[in-house]
Amino acid sequence: MTQDTIYEEILWTSSPGLTPYPDALAFMEERARAIHRGTAAPLVWLVEHPPVFTAGTSAKDVDLYNPHRYPTYDAGRGGQWTYHGPGQRLGYVMMDLTKPNGTVPPRDLRAFVAGLEGWMIDALARLGVTAFTREGRIGVWTVDPLSGLEAKIGALGIRVSRWVSWHGVSINVSPDLDDFDGIVPCGIREFGVTSLQRFDSSLTMKDLDDALAAAWPGRFGSNPQEA
Repeated sequence: MTQDTIYEEILWTSSPGLTPYPDALAFMEERARAIHRGTAAPLVWLVEHPPVFTAGTSAKDVDLYNPHRYPTYDAGRGGQWTYHGPGQRLGYVMMDLTKPNGTVPPRDLRAFVAGLEGWMIDALARLGVTAFTREGRIGVWTVDPLSGLEAKIGALGIRVSRWVSWHGVSINVSPDLDDFDGIVPCGIREFGVTSLQRFDSSLTMKDLDDALAAAWPGRFGSNPQEA
Protein backbone atom coordinates (compact mmCIF):
# COMPACT_ATOMS: atom_id res chain seq x y z
CA MET A 1 0.00 0.00 0.00
CA THR A 2 1.48 3.34 -1.02
CA GLN A 3 1.29 6.47 1.09
CA ASP A 4 -1.15 8.01 -1.43
CA THR A 5 -3.40 4.97 -1.13
CA ILE A 6 -3.35 5.21 2.66
CA TYR A 7 -4.93 8.68 2.58
CA GLU A 8 -7.38 7.91 -0.23
CA GLU A 9 -8.61 4.95 1.80
CA ILE A 10 -9.01 4.26 5.52
CA LEU A 11 -8.72 0.72 6.81
CA TRP A 12 -11.95 -0.28 8.53
CA THR A 13 -12.59 -3.28 10.75
CA SER A 14 -15.22 -4.53 13.20
CA SER A 15 -14.65 -7.00 16.04
CA PRO A 16 -17.45 -9.44 16.92
CA GLY A 17 -18.58 -10.02 20.48
CA LEU A 18 -17.33 -8.00 23.45
CA THR A 19 -13.73 -6.76 23.44
CA PRO A 20 -12.19 -6.39 26.93
CA TYR A 21 -11.36 -2.74 27.51
CA PRO A 22 -7.71 -3.30 28.52
CA ASP A 23 -7.16 -5.23 25.27
CA ALA A 24 -8.55 -2.32 23.29
CA LEU A 25 -6.26 0.14 25.08
CA ALA A 26 -3.20 -1.99 24.40
CA PHE A 27 -4.08 -2.43 20.74
CA MET A 28 -4.76 1.27 20.16
CA GLU A 29 -1.57 2.37 21.87
CA GLU A 30 0.57 0.04 19.78
CA ARG A 31 -1.28 0.92 16.57
CA ALA A 32 -0.78 4.63 17.21
CA ARG A 33 2.95 4.04 17.65
CA ALA A 34 3.10 2.06 14.41
CA ILE A 35 1.24 4.76 12.48
CA HIS A 36 3.71 7.31 13.80
CA ARG A 37 6.61 5.10 12.69
CA GLY A 38 5.02 4.68 9.27
CA THR A 39 4.73 0.91 9.65
CA ALA A 40 0.92 0.74 9.84
CA ALA A 41 -1.93 2.44 8.04
CA PRO A 42 -4.65 4.55 9.71
CA LEU A 43 -7.56 2.50 11.01
CA VAL A 44 -11.14 2.85 12.21
CA TRP A 45 -11.99 0.00 14.60
CA LEU A 46 -15.60 -0.72 15.61
CA VAL A 47 -16.07 -2.64 18.88
CA GLU A 48 -18.37 -3.30 21.84
CA HIS A 49 -17.15 -3.68 25.42
CA PRO A 50 -18.41 -5.48 28.53
CA PRO A 51 -19.85 -3.00 31.06
CA VAL A 52 -17.11 -0.62 32.25
CA PHE A 53 -16.67 2.93 33.44
CA THR A 54 -13.69 4.79 32.02
CA ALA A 55 -12.13 7.92 33.44
CA GLY A 56 -10.78 10.70 31.27
CA THR A 57 -8.16 13.17 32.41
CA SER A 58 -10.84 15.48 33.90
CA ALA A 59 -12.85 12.78 35.74
CA LYS A 60 -13.92 13.54 39.32
CA ASP A 61 -14.41 10.83 41.95
CA VAL A 62 -17.64 12.48 43.08
CA ASP A 63 -19.18 11.75 39.64
CA LEU A 64 -18.76 7.97 40.01
CA TYR A 65 -21.50 6.03 41.87
CA ASN A 66 -21.13 2.55 40.29
CA PRO A 67 -23.87 0.65 42.17
CA HIS A 68 -23.18 -2.55 40.15
CA ARG A 69 -19.44 -2.32 40.85
CA TYR A 70 -18.48 -2.51 37.20
CA PRO A 71 -14.74 -2.37 36.48
CA THR A 72 -13.24 1.10 36.16
CA TYR A 73 -10.25 2.11 34.06
CA ASP A 74 -8.11 5.15 33.57
CA ALA A 75 -8.55 5.70 29.84
CA GLY A 76 -5.86 8.34 29.35
CA ARG A 77 -8.10 10.23 26.92
CA GLY A 78 -9.60 13.66 27.38
CA GLY A 79 -12.96 14.12 29.08
CA GLN A 80 -14.60 12.83 32.24
CA TRP A 81 -16.45 9.61 33.17
CA THR A 82 -17.94 7.50 30.38
CA TYR A 83 -19.89 4.25 30.44
CA HIS A 84 -19.29 1.56 27.81
CA GLY A 85 -21.26 -1.65 27.52
CA PRO A 86 -23.13 -4.07 25.29
CA GLY A 87 -25.39 -2.35 22.77
CA GLN A 88 -23.10 0.66 22.45
CA ARG A 89 -20.89 1.05 19.39
CA LEU A 90 -17.36 2.32 19.92
CA GLY A 91 -15.61 3.79 16.91
CA TYR A 92 -11.90 4.01 17.65
CA VAL A 93 -10.17 6.33 15.18
CA MET A 94 -6.41 5.98 14.72
CA MET A 95 -5.21 8.53 12.17
CA ASP A 96 -2.17 10.62 11.26
CA LEU A 97 -3.21 14.18 12.02
CA THR A 98 -0.09 15.69 10.45
CA LYS A 99 -1.83 15.07 7.09
CA PRO A 100 -5.03 16.68 5.79
CA ASN A 101 -8.04 14.39 6.29
CA GLY A 102 -11.02 15.68 4.32
CA THR A 103 -12.47 18.66 6.20
CA VAL A 104 -9.75 18.40 8.88
CA PRO A 105 -6.58 20.41 8.18
CA PRO A 106 -3.22 19.14 9.44
CA ARG A 107 -2.52 19.54 13.17
CA ASP A 108 -5.93 21.08 13.96
CA LEU A 109 -7.44 19.36 17.00
CA ARG A 110 -10.54 21.55 17.08
CA ALA A 111 -11.30 20.67 13.49
CA PHE A 112 -10.69 16.98 14.25
CA VAL A 113 -13.18 17.03 17.15
CA ALA A 114 -15.71 18.87 14.97
CA GLY A 115 -15.15 16.26 12.27
CA LEU A 116 -15.88 13.42 14.69
CA GLU A 117 -19.04 15.13 15.93
CA GLY A 118 -20.14 15.83 12.36
CA TRP A 119 -19.46 12.21 11.39
CA MET A 120 -21.78 10.97 14.14
CA ILE A 121 -24.45 13.52 13.24
CA ASP A 122 -24.30 12.57 9.54
CA ALA A 123 -24.51 8.85 10.33
CA LEU A 124 -27.49 9.33 12.64
CA ALA A 125 -29.24 11.42 9.98
CA ARG A 126 -28.98 8.45 7.62
CA LEU A 127 -30.98 6.48 10.20
CA GLY A 128 -33.67 9.14 10.53
CA VAL A 129 -32.38 10.66 13.79
CA THR A 130 -31.77 14.40 13.98
CA ALA A 131 -28.74 15.06 16.18
CA PHE A 132 -26.78 18.18 17.00
CA THR A 133 -24.10 19.71 19.19
CA ARG A 134 -24.61 22.26 21.95
CA GLU A 135 -22.22 24.98 23.06
CA GLY A 136 -20.53 24.00 26.31
CA ARG A 137 -21.67 20.36 26.12
CA ILE A 138 -19.31 17.77 24.70
CA GLY A 139 -20.83 15.06 22.55
CA VAL A 140 -23.82 14.67 20.24
CA TRP A 141 -27.38 15.31 21.36
CA THR A 142 -30.92 14.70 20.18
CA VAL A 143 -34.48 15.09 21.45
CA ASP A 144 -35.50 11.87 23.16
CA PRO A 145 -38.76 10.63 21.59
CA LEU A 146 -40.15 9.39 24.89
CA SER A 147 -39.33 12.27 27.22
CA GLY A 148 -39.32 15.09 24.66
CA LEU A 149 -36.14 16.38 26.34
CA GLU A 150 -32.63 16.79 24.99
CA ALA A 151 -30.47 13.76 25.72
CA LYS A 152 -27.05 12.51 24.73
CA ILE A 153 -26.86 9.80 22.08
CA GLY A 154 -23.16 10.02 21.18
CA ALA A 155 -20.01 10.73 23.17
CA LEU A 156 -16.41 11.34 22.23
CA GLY A 157 -13.03 11.34 23.90
CA ILE A 158 -9.72 11.43 22.09
CA ARG A 159 -6.06 11.11 22.82
CA VAL A 160 -3.35 12.33 20.47
CA SER A 161 0.20 10.97 20.70
CA ARG A 162 2.81 12.50 18.38
CA TRP A 163 -0.05 13.75 16.20
CA VAL A 164 -1.65 10.31 15.89
CA SER A 165 -5.17 10.03 17.26
CA TRP A 166 -6.59 7.16 19.27
CA HIS A 167 -9.78 6.54 21.26
CA GLY A 168 -12.75 8.09 19.43
CA VAL A 169 -16.55 8.07 19.62
CA SER A 170 -19.43 6.05 21.03
CA ILE A 171 -23.07 5.88 19.93
CA ASN A 172 -25.87 4.24 21.90
CA VAL A 173 -27.76 1.65 19.85
CA SER A 174 -29.45 -0.55 22.46
CA PRO A 175 -27.55 -0.39 25.77
CA ASP A 176 -29.21 -0.72 29.17
CA LEU A 177 -29.67 3.00 29.80
CA ASP A 178 -29.98 2.37 33.55
CA ASP A 179 -26.26 1.55 33.58
CA PHE A 180 -25.51 5.20 32.83
CA ASP A 181 -26.91 6.03 36.28
CA GLY A 182 -23.63 4.79 37.74
CA ILE A 183 -21.91 8.04 36.72
CA VAL A 184 -22.57 11.65 35.87
CA PRO A 185 -21.95 11.20 32.12
CA CYS A 186 -19.18 13.55 31.01
CA GLY A 187 -19.78 15.61 34.14
CA ILE A 188 -23.15 16.92 32.89
CA ARG A 189 -25.85 16.44 35.51
CA GLU A 190 -28.83 18.17 33.91
CA PHE A 191 -29.39 15.87 30.92
CA GLY A 192 -30.03 12.19 30.36
CA VAL A 193 -29.01 9.68 27.70
CA THR A 194 -30.94 8.00 24.92
CA SER A 195 -30.43 5.36 22.25
CA LEU A 196 -31.27 4.57 18.63
CA GLN A 197 -33.78 1.93 19.63
CA ARG A 198 -35.90 4.53 21.39
CA PHE A 199 -36.43 6.04 17.95
CA ASP A 200 -36.89 2.79 16.03
CA SER A 201 -36.73 -0.61 17.73
CA SER A 202 -35.81 -2.29 14.44
CA LEU A 203 -32.47 -0.47 14.13
CA THR A 204 -29.45 -2.73 14.63
CA MET A 205 -25.72 -2.36 15.23
CA LYS A 206 -25.14 -3.25 11.57
CA ASP A 207 -27.46 -0.43 10.49
CA LEU A 208 -25.31 1.99 12.46
CA ASP A 209 -22.07 0.48 11.16
CA ASP A 210 -23.26 0.89 7.57
CA ALA A 211 -24.30 4.49 8.26
CA LEU A 212 -20.93 5.29 9.87
CA ALA A 213 -19.05 3.91 6.86
CA ALA A 214 -21.26 5.82 4.42
CA ALA A 215 -20.90 9.08 6.35
CA TRP A 216 -17.11 8.87 6.79
CA PRO A 217 -15.89 10.20 3.38
CA GLY A 218 -17.95 13.38 3.67
CA ARG A 219 -16.03 14.44 6.77
CA PHE A 220 -12.63 12.78 6.43
CA GLY A 221 -12.19 12.39 2.68
CA SER A 222 -10.99 8.78 2.65
CA ASN A 223 -13.05 5.75 1.66
CA PRO A 224 -13.52 2.87 4.13
CA GLN A 225 -11.64 -0.23 3.01
CA GLU A 226 -12.11 -3.49 4.90
CA ALA A 227 -8.92 -4.40 6.76
